[in-house]
Amino acid sequence: MTAPARTPRRWAGRLPWPRTLRARLTTGLLVLLALSCAAVGVAAVVELNGFLTGRLDEQLRQTGTGFPQSLEHGTAGRVEKTKPSDHDGDEHGDTRRQAAATFGARLVGGRITNAAVVPSRSHPGFAVTLSAADRTALAALPTDGAGHTVCLSELGGYRLAAWSGRDGDVLVTGLPTEPVRAAVHRLELVAGCVFGLASAAAGVAGALWVRWSLRPLSRVAATAARVSELPLASGEVALPPRTGEADPRSEVGRLAAAFDRMLHHVEDALTKRHAGEERLRGFAADASHELRTPVATVRGHAELALLHPGPVPPEVTRALERIAAESARMGEMVDEMLLLARLDAGRPLERRPVDLTRLVLDAVTDARAAGPGHRWAMDLPEEPVTVTGDAHRLHQVLANLLANARLHTPAGTAVTVSLAEASAADGATTVLRVHDDGPGVPAEIQPGVFERFTRADRRRADPSGGAGAGLGLSIVAAVTQAHGGGVELDSRPGATTFTVRLPSGGAGAGT
Repeated sequence: MTAPARTPRRWAGRLPWPRTLRARLTTGLLVLLALSCAAVGVAAVVELNGFLTGRLDEQLRQTGTGFPQSLEHGTAGRVEKTKPSDHDGDEHGDTRRQAAATFGARLVGGRITNAAVVPSRSHPGFAVTLSAADRTALAALPTDGAGHTVCLSELGGYRLAAWSGRDGDVLVTGLPTEPVRAAVHRLELVAGCVFGLASAAAGVAGALWVRWSLRPLSRVAATAARVSELPLASGEVALPPRTGEADPRSEVGRLAAAFDRMLHHVEDALTKRHAGEERLRGFAADASHELRTPVATVRGHAELALLHPGPVPPEVTRALERIAAESARMGEMVDEMLLLARLDAGRPLERRPVDLTRLVLDAVTDARAAGPGHRWAMDLPEEPVTVTGDAHRLHQVLANLLANARLHTPAGTAVTVSLAEASAADGATTVLRVHDDGPGVPAEIQPGVFERFTRADRRRADPSGGAGAGLGLSIVAAVTQAHGGGVELDSRPGATTFTVRLPSGGAGAGT
């Protein structure tokens, strides 16, 4: 069975095409100039060749049949005999008033009886040897006195004209085309050199002109590149200065003006969004702060009621227990919202050496107590791993990751916490991984799993309804970023891994 033939690449054999607008415009100008020069050169060569050929035909008409006619009777007394001829008759015709290299021939009944050439620098003798092809070409000449170009084997290119003689013969006169070819070739050489120099000079001048003309567009591109590198997702954004090019008479000026207007609208929208975010953060912080006291009061009164020594109906006791539990849950949610609001506001975290190995041991011990149905394991290096940061917040990161693994996986799931140090381009990095072999995070929520109030599918939650409010992983992301690190998720059925990367030694982001 033969393998299917590979489809050739579409760009195979093609010349590379310039990608930038500046290069394309310059290339286009050069191509148009080259085509124009080629058209002018071809027209000039064709016109010169036609003109010189016409002059040659006129010279043939003026020369007439004198030389070929004199070959019939011979003029031995007038010229010096050189060598015997291969043709019948005397071929030393009358060369007076004949141009050098003039060719003459006489045909009778289609057969050449006489043929000679006036001596010249390239052909010093009278006799000329004609091949069979030459004889056929001479015999085929029409007797109309018009010029026809024929290449003779011994003499080269000739312009020949034939006339009917008085006694039924045909007389042929010819002049060499070498002067015409030499003049045309010289014109081709001169035109090629001139057009080549003109194209080179035009290419340099055109490139400079296009570069100067596209300067506003280059400024627009540079400004757009700087805008594309700005963190526009959140926070206050300072856009770069405007291009300042607003000439309505040019397309580039209109584009620059439209781009400046767009930047103005974007800046206004970003400013309004930042103001809204600041108001929202302030509201969340104020609301969380104000809610802490009433929530704590409700919880305290519920716990106090449960401690009442008198008889209390079971339904009331159950209600008070639920009030106390939900108050505690609401208190935790308020604390988490307040923490996120403070992190959004850029509140500095504590910056002290933290033994991350000890935090992992404590967090796994707590998780083992909270989820005895899971299999907890640790993979820690022999030496303690230390980072610089806020120990309480880093412990919260570990606790949230382990709680997420406990709440969203069934009993019997193996959860492994590993800690290692790795080298990176920007320095050493501490890598913390929490891996479980549970059902995995649904693919549709993975892109926003670190966003606030994102909750997994209810099928992954524990039967007791212990799923949180969806703030745990957002706190993990916020605290990790505040320490100059990042968190990633890699999840598929049977293997879910949360990877936290922190700068080793505390080379984190600014506080």
